[in-house]
Amino acid sequence: MDFSQALAGEGPLPSGRFEGRAAFADGVRAALACAAREGWRELVLCDFDFHDWPLGERDVEACLQAWAGRGRRLTLLAAGYDEIVRRHARFVRWRATWDHIIECRRAPARDRQELPGVLWSDRWVLQRLDPERSTGVAGSEPERRLQVREALDEWLLRRSTPAFPATTLGL
Repeated sequence: MDFSQALAGEGPLPSGRFEGRAAFADGVRAALACAAREGWRELVLCDFDFHDWPLGERDVEACLQAWAGRGRRLTLLAAGYDEIVRRHARFVRWRATWDHIIECRRAPARDRQELPGVLWSDRWVLQRLDPERSTGVAGSEPERRLQVREALDEWLLRRSTPAFPATTLGL
């Protein structure tokens, strides 16, 4: 699967299988660029720890900045947020600025395979099926979007708690 055209804004996001960390990261970049261009209302990012997501990159921050605004909603779901703090400083700063449109939740997952690796929108889904090999599928098919959203809702609504505050209050 080639995400280069979508990254350049020259076509729709691809559909089908992807393989490898670079392809997964390119898929995240392409989706966020498309979300900014097309004004997607809602994004859900889910991963065990977001270790190998490109969230700290300057271009990704620029896409998120262009996307953010009134009526937008970003939900993050992870087993923990230590890796985001450690690896994605730009994202952490951006998140503090846009806290009012971002909800972060913690899931009680003990294993990387347990929590799905997903970038979901109501228009397109990137789903990592094997986090170790970074293989998965992407597409805009309504059935895929619905199925992934239902799995995410199970975690979000029944099995997670609020987490990763934008600021910490001290005395």
